[in-house]
Amino acid sequence: MLLNVDQSNPELESISSLQITTKVNNNKMASKKIRTAQIRLMSSHQEVYEPCDDSFALVDALLADCSNLLKHCPALCMEIGCGSGYVITSLALMLGQEGLGVNYIATDINPHAVSVTRETLNAHGVDAELIITDIASGLEKRLAGLVDVIVVNPPYVPTPEDEVGADGITASWAGGENGRCVIDRILPVADHLLSEKGWLYMVTLTANNPSEICLQMREKGYASRIVIQRSTEEESLHIIKFWRDSDIEVFKNEKVMTEKSVPARLMDYVLTQFPLFSFWRSSDSDNKLIQRNPVHTDLDAKDLLRIQFHPVSHSLQSVRYENFDLWGTLGIMSFCYKCS
Repeated sequence: MLLNVDQSNPELESISSLQITTKVNNNKMASKKIRTAQIRLMSSHQEVYEPCDDSFALVDALLADCSNLLKHCPALCMEIGCGSGYVITSLALMLGQEGLGVNYIATDINPHAVSVTRETLNAHGVDAELIITDIASGLEKRLAGLVDVIVVNPPYVPTPEDEVGADGITASWAGGENGRCVIDRILPVADHLLSEKGWLYMVTLTANNPSEICLQMREKGYASRIVIQRSTEEESLHIIKFWRDSDIEVFKNEKVMTEKSVPARLMDYVLTQFPLFSFWRSSDSDNKLIQRNPVHTDLDAKDLLRIQFHPVSHSLQSVRYENFDLWGTLGIMSFCYKCS
């Protein structure tokens, strides 16, 4: 697969279009140009959050995963908190419309945002069902287990609690303590709405403690990975993808696990892997991998040991480093992990 990025107008968007070329029968090539929403066609309102770094990062993550999304063949996609409509419009342009079997729903508690999103969709020639509601209130029964892709750029900025859910544009960023008030409400709703093959893409901030979010979703049976990590002058963003994984052990019913705090459970998870190293036997290719990426226990502030292992057999699959941050007084690791 060949990916050619067209950045003819980088000042407006970090990635404006993506050319996907795939091999088909007899090595013939089939191409499809993937477009995203154009800033010049966006509608706006003084009480509606305009596309910014987090919006662009989320759309860039969808573009980065676009080939998988196309193979995924979702029937129903949903954005929670559509704001200006930049993300849901971009997703509709990437995947196509109802004629191709894809339908779209977008919600926002701000009626001005719903109006702006409608205008943005119309300007790009795409459509979605738009609903004024808080997260997905009133839709849980109708959409339970039916949504194949959920995208959400939640209010994640740490703010005073009384700003959460305020009228107007403030509600689009006010996340309360640690920026988690709205995120923690969205996660169980997403779990309820997602289909068996459902994927969730969510914007998070380092202050939101992404590792804890990943652990919470893991306990619900979801694997996760960071699609894009992007730092700006003001914030460090993580775009995390979650998907159901039947191989993951669900720990929520295990007394020992639920009684422990998230940092303690995280450290237990990592530390339980180290005794396996001395007994690990693998192929030559695996041994070369270890030699190229030796295991160290004294990780510095920019390294994260990422361990992939099978949750049933607990056999170690691979060991490698990725660049993440360590933060907090306990040095909690910022991570997402994937079970093979």
